[in-house]
Amino acid sequence: MSETHALIIDDNVDNIGVLAELLTFYGITYTQIEDPVEVGAALTAIDKLDVIFLDLEMPGLNGYEVIELLKHDANHKDVPVVAHTVHTNEINNARQIGFHSFLAKPLDADRFSDQLKRILSGEHVWVAS
Repeated sequence: MSETHALIIDDNVDNIGVLAELLTFYGITYTQIEDPVEVGAALTAIDKLDVIFLDLEMPGLNGYEVIELLKHDANHKDVPVVAHTVHTNEINNARQIGFHSFLAKPLDADRFSDQLKRILSGEHVWVAS
């Protein structure tokens, strides 16, 4: 997974920290955004992006609003967007809206490597527990 870059969009720094630690362990660089209003500016600054982890419940813009912005970004519209949330009851809504995958919080560190490899290879991963 070398030279892989992720974008983490989450308003909770603790959740960002957990995901960032796992990504770093697997040699993946990342950019983090705590305020979803900053997504547009961040996308213009990122040259290479392989996966986006997007929380669903955030102030300002929620994950469903952010994914609509991402779908219309010509440079990143094909990047897999993973719903990354504690709201496991949102799995069907996330699928219908067009998320690529769904990983419930807290992440299972033992399964994360395999899940991430599958997502990066184009496979959809839907895990609500």
